[in-house]
Amino acid sequence: MMMRYANLDGVENKKTFKDMRKWQKERKAKVKDLTSQIEQSPVKKITEINENRSKTTYTWIGHSTFLIQLNGMNILTDPVWAKRMGFQKRLTAPGIALEDIPEIDVVVISHGHYDHLDFPTLKKVKGNPHYYVPAGLKSLFLKKGYQNVTELNWWDSAENQGISIHFVPAQHWTRRSLNDMNTSHWGGWIFQNEKETLYFVGDTGYFSGFKQIADRFEIDTVFMPIGAYEPEWFMAVSHINPEDSIKAFLELRAKTFVPMHYGAYRLADDTGPEALARLYRAWENQQLPKEQLKVLLLGETIGHFKEDLFV
Repeated sequence: MMMRYANLDGVENKKTFKDMRKWQKERKAKVKDLTSQIEQSPVKKITEINENRSKTTYTWIGHSTFLIQLNGMNILTDPVWAKRMGFQKRLTAPGIALEDIPEIDVVVISHGHYDHLDFPTLKKVKGNPHYYVPAGLKSLFLKKGYQNVTELNWWDSAENQGISIHFVPAQHWTRRSLNDMNTSHWGGWIFQNEKETLYFVGDTGYFSGFKQIADRFEIDTVFMPIGAYEPEWFMAVSHINPEDSIKAFLELRAKTFVPMHYGAYRLADDTGPEALARLYRAWENQQLPKEQLKVLLLGETIGHFKEDLFV
């Protein structure tokens, strides 16, 4: 009997084939401007990130992929450099080419959907990374030939070179084939050292788990999804919209908000610029401090503290 994983509070994604057809009809009736896309950073710190052994930085590659440098380690979140996702071409090029990324020490996977777990990308990642994956996914990694794999369930943790790595809940689902619906888990990843705590949310709808996470961790920076929410009657269970992402950020009591999961692939009907505009508008409406919102251009690298910034 295969293990089937579930969300907190019994929340399920119960959309049917009929719902899917309804969405397809709605999409045909919508005209979206795809000529405007998220911009590339005019400055790419490729040399600096390859030489960095001490500074805390993060670089947005695109979608949910970040290069995080912490404790002298190079961490990749949900590495996906794929040029296509299903029938859709990638809308924006990765911010930094895969061959320009340094050797990787740690890779974390939020869940098994193809826009978050891309084995053709993993084959090309430099180094011999340790893979941290949700419960239920290790067997697939072993089948693919990866041996350095640690599988965690919600609230489990592991240690790696002075960093505590925690797997925390998200509200989502997963599937890679006809018969493996929710046979592996989904969630976010928290990285802690003595100075700071970074939270990579993964893929999620808005849910009560944010408050639970805030009760256990003091978050400095949160990498928060804001896209793939439209139509909301179809997507809301699994994809958070920009307004609710701010609500989650406030519940987390985090210091810095870094948006992600927008602009790279057309997974839903919203566009990257639309998601970002809604985020800016909601941020201003709530009169939140501008310095707490860090919107990165593709390939942009910033440090975590003022003394860590590359100059």
